[in-house]
Amino acid sequence: MASRDQRRKSTERAWFITAPLALLAIVFSTAIGVLLPEFGEWGLAFVLFVAMTGISIPVLNVIVRRQSVGVTLTEVPLVVALFFLPPLTVVLIYTLSVLIWSASHRFAPAKLWFNVAKAAAATSLAGLLLLALPPIEGVGPGTWGSLFLAVNTITLVSLLSVAGVHVLLQGWQAGREALRTAPSVFLTTSINASVGLLVLIALKTTWWSALLLAALFAALFQVYRSYSQFFRQHRTLTGMYDLTRLLTNSAEGAIADILLDRVRGLMQAEYATLWLPAQRRHPEVLLTARVDTPGLLDVAPTPTVFREQARELGKTLSIGRLLGDDTALRREVGAQQVKDAIVVPLRSGQAVIGTLEVTNRLSDIGHFTTSDIPVFETVAAHAAVALENSRLVDRLRHDAYHDALTGLPNRRRITAALAEAVKIRAPGEVVAVLLFDVDGLRQVNESLGHAAGDKVLVEVAERLRACAPSSALVGRAGGDEFLVTLRLENAEAALELAGQLREQIRDEMVFDALTLDVDTAVGVTVHPDHGSDAAVLLQRVDLAATAAKAVPGSVQLFNPALESRSLRRLGLAGDLRRALDEGELEVYFQPKVTLRDRRLLGVECLARWEHPAHGTVSPEDFVAVAEHTGQLGRLTEFVLREGLRRSRDWSHTGQPLAVAVNIAARSLTDRHFPDRVGELLTEYGVPPQLLTVEIPEAAVLDGTERPIPTLRRLRDLGVRLAVDDFGTGNSSLAQLRRLPVHEVKVDQSFVQGMATDPGDLAIVNAVVSLSQQFGLSVVAEGVESELTLELLQDIGCEIGQGFLFSRPLPYERLEAWFGAQADQEATGADELPRLRVVP
Repeated sequence: MASRDQRRKSTERAWFITAPLALLAIVFSTAIGVLLPEFGEWGLAFVLFVAMTGISIPVLNVIVRRQSVGVTLTEVPLVVALFFLPPLTVVLIYTLSVLIWSASHRFAPAKLWFNVAKAAAATSLAGLLLLALPPIEGVGPGTWGSLFLAVNTITLVSLLSVAGVHVLLQGWQAGREALRTAPSVFLTTSINASVGLLVLIALKTTWWSALLLAALFAALFQVYRSYSQFFRQHRTLTGMYDLTRLLTNSAEGAIADILLDRVRGLMQAEYATLWLPAQRRHPEVLLTARVDTPGLLDVAPTPTVFREQARELGKTLSIGRLLGDDTALRREVGAQQVKDAIVVPLRSGQAVIGTLEVTNRLSDIGHFTTSDIPVFETVAAHAAVALENSRLVDRLRHDAYHDALTGLPNRRRITAALAEAVKIRAPGEVVAVLLFDVDGLRQVNESLGHAAGDKVLVEVAERLRACAPSSALVGRAGGDEFLVTLRLENAEAALELAGQLREQIRDEMVFDALTLDVDTAVGVTVHPDHGSDAAVLLQRVDLAATAAKAVPGSVQLFNPALESRSLRRLGLAGDLRRALDEGELEVYFQPKVTLRDRRLLGVECLARWEHPAHGTVSPEDFVAVAEHTGQLGRLTEFVLREGLRRSRDWSHTGQPLAVAVNIAARSLTDRHFPDRVGELLTEYGVPPQLLTVEIPEAAVLDGTERPIPTLRRLRDLGVRLAVDDFGTGNSSLAQLRRLPVHEVKVDQSFVQGMATDPGDLAIVNAVVSLSQQFGLSVVAEGVESELTLELLQDIGCEIGQGFLFSRPLPYERLEAWFGAQADQEATGADELPRLRVVP
């Protein structure tokens, strides 16, 4: 609607041309009336007026942008009128004939009055010209020249006026296109003027020649009609040849531009629309070429039902005054103010792959006819072949560079893109390569079949494609590996992005009645730090991913020592099993102390492994290996047994020893885990309230309800529950309200920074305050200085653990430590021993 309002306002600017033309017509007509105040014979004037009005039907139309320049035989009676009638009468009858002709075609007011003003100005100027020339006497060569000059003057004024309107409304290019029609227009005018002079000579000789002239005129009219038809056919054949040649030689991707622009010009339509419904991996295409609009539009002037019905029926549909209207379709399209339209289905064999459509024949008087339909269907047939060939080439190229299962680019495509990317060195940027290795896919294939494994791969591909930045290229390297490459600021940004994408993949996957937890190990390399070409980067990102795979769910940046480290981790799997069998692992205990009066409340049980060949193995390494190799249950049970045994055997001061044991996220998905904890509590005779189960924050605050049933069963046993490392994830204290937990442990990274970072102090203060309001105990990890201790006391934190009190100790050293640190003199009979101040 807005475009039509703009067009209407633009058309009204024609008054800037119409008004001066009307003024000139008045001035010239007044001058004629002053110089020659005669009107001649009104009977003859009426006859010539009727002839001018009847002969105004165009026999040849030249389309310029939205307008039609009509070639008529009006000059024939005009020559006769200029000879027999005074100029003022000629101006009158010619202007009236133009007015009646314009009104009969229901032109808009702006165009109607422009035509009238143009006719009046042109004929009045021609009349003044005849008055300025020597008087017309007889029908000799002098008369021929005068009349010929007068008729061409009228044509010249009309042509310049039309060009001026085009410039005003549509720009200089439209004006130039109008002027390019001048040779054919003047040629036609000259021919018509010559015919008019012959008619004049015949009538001057005898009026009976009018009968012969009428027959001659009828024949001449048919000749012009035939010429017009030949002209259109020639133009159509030339246009179809050019279209076919351009479609054959066009580059891939440019077919729609060439097709729509040429079709619109060939059919002399205001709009040409191509619609290709979504098909397999090809998205829906809806493109429209519109006259005077550069480029293509993604909307169509007709409603969707017009194209969908043509596709469903598989036949050409048309609406228009000369095409016959389908009532239902006209009702749908009428609201769109569409004058006429033709839509043709595009076929590939027996299948309809889309439609091609033209809407609104250009010019106010032009309409599509039934003869246009076969031409348009032929064009559509060529277009369908070109489009199908283009899709076939595109499909072959796509299959060569894409994975058949996921539709992502394959390793060949990624390698080629990466090779191009590393050629461009941009300051402040690196080319990052991220390799995601899906954990446990082999087990899925073996347990559930390859169809389930394929569903996992497809889901991982969809999540990567949806969550990766728009500038990233996401591909499948093969098997269970996916590659992401893009430009980033530095390696740290690449690691951050890898972590974010991994978290998106980790969300549970539901396939019918089956729910799977899928994790990935991620390797990261960046150019130029880790390689100068694509092959080296891909080789090293494989090494990084292999190293990350040894610790499932990790993100690993490549470093030169990675190969030996990854081999070391891979070797730990068998060694861990043997260590569990032979009792090589130990459990250390770190005290948990009340901060206000430094009384021992309990200990946290921590597994330690001294490898005979590799030395001390970090807990992160062997816990991750245990989780990956299915030994996590054994490792957790070993720590539980050792902690409960020491709690039972603790005999100092007659007070029981509370123990806390860390469990991994996977343990919360084991429905047998609470039963096993209950069995161990019964076996060792330890009250359930002396056991605290510490769960990582990410395991219980992952946004799902999966851990809730296990936590409730543990709480029903009487076991205390604690959220470990709180603050390191994206959770909030508000989420704790829905969990059956008793305790929150603030991560040591915040506690250790309290003395120097106001932000860390504010975080710890907020955690302590809100947790206490929720009725939760708060344990501060990583207390290493008296200043930190004082700050924790000031904000009301009750419990802490850290090197200020003690490092993790074997049980024998824990007993010695307790004996040395307990201050018996400051301890009452029924109180827990108070610890001395640690120097």
